[in-house]
Amino acid sequence: MRFLSRRIVIVFVAGAALLGACRGVDDRAAPSSRGSDIPLVRQTQLIRAKVAAGATLASLLRAQGVAVAEIGDVVSRAARVFDVRRLRADQPYRIEKAVGGALERFEYEIDGDRVLRVSRGQDLQLVADVLPIPKTRHTVVVRGEITREAPSLVAAMDAAGETIDLTLAMADIFGGEIDFSTELQRGDTFRLTVDKQYRDAVPGSGSSDGFAGYGPILAAEFVNHGRRLRAVRFQPDGAAPGYFDEHGVSMKRFFLASPLKFQPTVTSGFSKGRFHPILKEVRAHLGVDYRAPIGSPVIAVSDGVVLSAGMSGGSGNMVHLRHSNGFETEYLHLSSIAVRAGAHVHQGDLIGRVGMTGLATGPHLDYRVKRNGVFINPAIAHRAMPPADPVPQAQLAAFGAARDRAFAALLAGAEALQAAAPETSASPVARTHTPPAGPPTRRRCPVRRRRCGAGSC
Repeated sequence: MRFLSRRIVIVFVAGAALLGACRGVDDRAAPSSRGSDIPLVRQTQLIRAKVAAGATLASLLRAQGVAVAEIGDVVSRAARVFDVRRLRADQPYRIEKAVGGALERFEYEIDGDRVLRVSRGQDLQLVADVLPIPKTRHTVVVRGEITREAPSLVAAMDAAGETIDLTLAMADIFGGEIDFSTELQRGDTFRLTVDKQYRDAVPGSGSSDGFAGYGPILAAEFVNHGRRLRAVRFQPDGAAPGYFDEHGVSMKRFFLASPLKFQPTVTSGFSKGRFHPILKEVRAHLGVDYRAPIGSPVIAVSDGVVLSAGMSGGSGNMVHLRHSNGFETEYLHLSSIAVRAGAHVHQGDLIGRVGMTGLATGPHLDYRVKRNGVFINPAIAHRAMPPADPVPQAQLAAFGAARDRAFAALLAGAEALQAAAPETSASPVARTHTPPAGPPTRRRCPVRRRRCGAGSC
């Protein structure tokens, strides 16, 4: 009996050991089995292109081979966050799709600040978002000079390494004081501080860093024929940001100096008796002719209402605006018109484009100004216009502090640039124009019609 019990115990122990061994094999085998699975990498194709003229989101996706079954879903989800009818020609987009055409990611650059993205979420369903494009900002000082090689603001800004956008911003600030088409002279200088924006790569987009445009000009100085003009950007409480001179007077005038932003040439001035090149007779020329390329934008010089917009005999396509205080302006020989009768326009709004319709020998703009029904010389009319509202008295202290900081940064940056870039004949922007010492040059003032100091007009 004792022998039988001993055999039973031995059999039990052996069975337990065998069972444990079997379990050990199973535990070890499980990881080995899982480790043998090889994850498959989904092959995708990345397409970069620009929106074709007349394309819709659906036609764009179809042309790039996105699966037809998914196009409707992509358009529907994108429309929840963005008006897909506003797809613009020449804007870049990116498509990442699987080999079979299934969409992985779609990105469309709405503008320089936003991107529309449609991609798959964790549940593999399509999700649409409008995301900001990350940017970094650097404040820089830009300097330039009007020279024989760079006789216009456009050319001088280009010589300084900047783009037309900064030229337009500068012209907007000083456009009420300087007619950049007629009043620039060699030796005129400018300097300004501005935020330059650099685009960071959008995560997952494959886009690279690069210059992405300008922020607002922070402070600026323009020396025009010895007359030093300064402007600083400041936002009064409860008002939009604006530009003001050292004393808090608005740089914005009731009238802009010109309806063309930059670089046109005056081919014929205001005159009571001019020989007409087509009619071959002497007659009054009641405006100023600016030669400019066909299609150049023409803007409203002041807020107003459109009295008429259309063909007007020898004046060709013409826009006629009525402003406050008895003023009217006319813009003749346009190639196209951007407004309609009865519409309200604001200073700087596009109203048409330069052309040569009507009695015209070449592309130009005939710009005319009336006051109380009588034509006056547009070339000097804007100087008599009052400025916009100044900085409120209660905020002059805050304005003064902001002005001093801005001008100190402008001066310090300009001095640093001058030290880093000594004067050379090949680098006109490295030079600084200094008005001659002694009493100011006396010239005939276009406003007061008499001799006056160069800085007193």
